[in-house]
Amino acid sequence: MSWIDSYSANQILLMAIVAAPGVAFSLLGLCWLLDLNLGEKTIGRITAVAYLASTIMVAMLFLNMRELGETAVAVSPGTWFEIHEYSFPLTLLADWLSIPLMMLTAILTGLIGSFSRRYLHRESGYRRFFLLLNLFGFGSLLIFAAGSFDLLIGGWELVGITSVLLISFFQERREPVRNAVRVFAIYRAGDIGLLVGVFLLHHFSTSASFAHLFIGQWPIQQIGPLTAAQALTVGLLFLVAAAAKAAQFPFSGWLPRAMEGPTPSSAIFYGAISVHAGAYLLLRSSPILEAVPFASAAVIVVGAVTAVVGTLAGRASADAKTALAHGALAQLGLIFIEIGFGLHWLALLHILGHAAVRTLEFLRAPSTLYDYHRIHAAAGGELEPAGLYYEAALPAGFRIWLYRYALERGHVDTILDRFVVKPLHVLACGLASLERRVLHEPEAVEARPSIPFGAVTEKIGGNRG
Repeated sequence: MSWIDSYSANQILLMAIVAAPGVAFSLLGLCWLLDLNLGEKTIGRITAVAYLASTIMVAMLFLNMRELGETAVAVSPGTWFEIHEYSFPLTLLADWLSIPLMMLTAILTGLIGSFSRRYLHRESGYRRFFLLLNLFGFGSLLIFAAGSFDLLIGGWELVGITSVLLISFFQERREPVRNAVRVFAIYRAGDIGLLVGVFLLHHFSTSASFAHLFIGQWPIQQIGPLTAAQALTVGLLFLVAAAAKAAQFPFSGWLPRAMEGPTPSSAIFYGAISVHAGAYLLLRSSPILEAVPFASAAVIVVGAVTAVVGTLAGRASADAKTALAHGALAQLGLIFIEIGFGLHWLALLHILGHAAVRTLEFLRAPSTLYDYHRIHAAAGGELEPAGLYYEAALPAGFRIWLYRYALERGHVDTILDRFVVKPLHVLACGLASLERRVLHEPEAVEARPSIPFGAVTEKIGGNRG
């Protein structure tokens, strides 16, 4: 029996869906390493073929599952490594939660690739952009198709690193690089929640596989081997990771800074796929959250605070992309509220609709501004400002206070500097010093000048986006 014969058609489709962008990334990366100068059309066609193939295969998988009456398809090509009782199985899962998000990822990433062929024409970083775009697509599909939290971490990290590298895409300027470093620090702080949460799942129940942790199929699932206290601990840790990835309060300050990247990457990362990965994590772990009401309540509170802060800050934004970023924050806050109340299908539909609309808004933003100025000039500069209904209902003093609060973006930058960036910097310096002592390099310690923390935070967080 051949290797292919050991898997069903749906299992082969599932593996091929995830592999297609990975193959495109590997091909472009290999050509780069071999210094083969591929043309822009060739790079664009390779990317288009990868996502067109993924889209078709997701549709085929969905139709096959409907025809066979299957609610889920799982495949395990093997185990990455195994040490005593701990193992890292490479398990993929397609169910009614992952299939819509895989289809969304394939369609929108392919759309962004087609748009970028013209938007980045003759840009010096053209090949680098498409290389990172394909790696991002592979990481996103890996997140949504992962059959365990272990494998989900792999896609989570790929999406994070490509996000940071695309924020600093215009690396000849300082501000994109500074903002990318700032985003990287916040990402790493949030990733601690996911890593520790998965570690505790292995400690509590010996496995982080969805089939082991949850009873039933999404969305009708129950928690398996975890106690209420264990579920609360893991749920709150996952909330930290989801809030950081989705730029929820108090991690919201990084999203406006991410607008330094090219508009296509802003659309696919911060309007469509990347920011919704946090909501997906909560949907996937919803049985853990629902096992303890306090965890669900925490999700609702985080979402509600973010929705209010995002709305206020968006109304005080001075540029289109920053206003769209805060609009995305507000909508993600509403999605978190829906997840906290257990409205799983509503949250999934909200994710799909918001991702599509926000992508269109990001890509259309330059043309929208041009159209507005043309209409404004044609009207003789007498267009009435819109959206002042709320302001008219509030006292003047309170409106001024809200305006100042909105200009400071809810003071989230101050909160992040004090409670996230600074502790991480102190910890990193301490670990670096410890490493040098262990390696017995006193000369390196004496030769390296000390840098005050204030100078570092000024460089990392000096820009307000």
